[in-house]
Amino acid sequence: MAKASTIYFCQECGYESSKWMGQCPGCKQWNTFVEEKVTHTKGNSHKKIEKAEVSKLSAIELREDQRIHTQIKELDRVLGGGIVQGSLTLIGGDPGIGKSTLLLQVCKELTDQKKRILYISGEESLQQIKIRAKRIGTFENDLMLLCETNLDIIETVIKKENPEVVIIDSIQTMYNEAVSSAPGSVSQVRESTGVLMQIAKKLNISIFIVGHVTKEGVVAGPRVLEHMVDTVLYFEGDRHAAYRILRGVKNRFGSTNEIGVFEMVSTGLREVENPSEFMLNGKPKEASGSIVACSMEGTRPILIEIQALVCQTNFGIPRRTAAGTDFNRVNLLMAVLEKRLGLQLSNCDAYVNIAGGIKMTEPAVDLGIVMALVSSYKDRPIDEKTICFGEVGLSGEVRAVNMAEQRVLEAKKLGFETVILPAVCLSSVKEIAGIKLSGVQTVRDAIHLL
Repeated sequence: MAKASTIYFCQECGYESSKWMGQCPGCKQWNTFVEEKVTHTKGNSHKKIEKAEVSKLSAIELREDQRIHTQIKELDRVLGGGIVQGSLTLIGGDPGIGKSTLLLQVCKELTDQKKRILYISGEESLQQIKIRAKRIGTFENDLMLLCETNLDIIETVIKKENPEVVIIDSIQTMYNEAVSSAPGSVSQVRESTGVLMQIAKKLNISIFIVGHVTKEGVVAGPRVLEHMVDTVLYFEGDRHAAYRILRGVKNRFGSTNEIGVFEMVSTGLREVENPSEFMLNGKPKEASGSIVACSMEGTRPILIEIQALVCQTNFGIPRRTAAGTDFNRVNLLMAVLEKRLGLQLSNCDAYVNIAGGIKMTEPAVDLGIVMALVSSYKDRPIDEKTICFGEVGLSGEVRAVNMAEQRVLEAKKLGFETVILPAVCLSSVKEIAGIKLSGVQTVRDAIHLL
């Protein structure tokens, strides 16, 4: 007979305890335990143990077609070259950001390649999925649809249909009958993901699961969920804005530094193949406090416009605001300007913004923030054909950054004529015709170029 008991789970790491604790012994986080009702059933102690076979590494063969290409270049880039067969991928993001739309577009591209795709929805009816599919475009081949939340039924359908790719939308709506708690609870999410992982590995089927996020921006449910899957992708950006950024935070089959940029249009998500040109649209001319900087996301250089506004404060304590970059980093750079250049910024309000709503935390944008602040403080416009990049230290020195040549080539491609970069990076950049390189050693040298 089944026996119900109360177990406490840590939402961060999945640690189990028979009683509530303030601090988790596993991950040392506070106030993360939640109560769950668990039903224990007595299993057969005389089960037959299957014989396990050991394989040698040299005997394992890899096929060249191990990855499935979605024909969506931005997604393939983030995944490391395509969908790995037998992989389990988690996609998280804010409501309305475009997770289901992206996956339905993936289904369209794969069905056009005559792949067998199964789309399982626990949130929408078949008619609602049809409406979204008509908005995206015409499906040349049929897409298999299933509206179900019972994992036992889902597993039976997957084994019967034997698809190559399965979409689960979303994991918080799925439930396993072996677990007595409600769908979306810690134990249900963990057990459901475990079942899907076994299906993916045993049947060599690629599975995508959609995960809801909390107000902090992380996938709802236990943190162990991200450890169980092979790849974790996050959709970032304001759902009211046009752009979307797909970022890989975990990838067992590729780099976690790549990003994919999309634009939300009436027919779905459209790839932005040149994000730099997209981010610089509408850049003002002859305006002080504005400069273009270059940041690297994986192997891709992205040019961004950094804006700053410095004005006299009307309050006893000056106000500082940073949008798109680290607030504490802006305060640090302003302290460097006060100490090394003697600028009186302690009685000034300062506002720093990265245009386009994109978030950049790479240290290479330090020099751009510094020059934008000084340009606004002195009300001197910076030449619109000038670009800069470099990390700024506490002594006011401009330190080296990686992949300097790729940044310069991206600037030349978009028509920039002058590049201000760390002097130590000049040796790693080949002489490129049509663009002037100005190496600087300190912040003072960079300001003199204004």
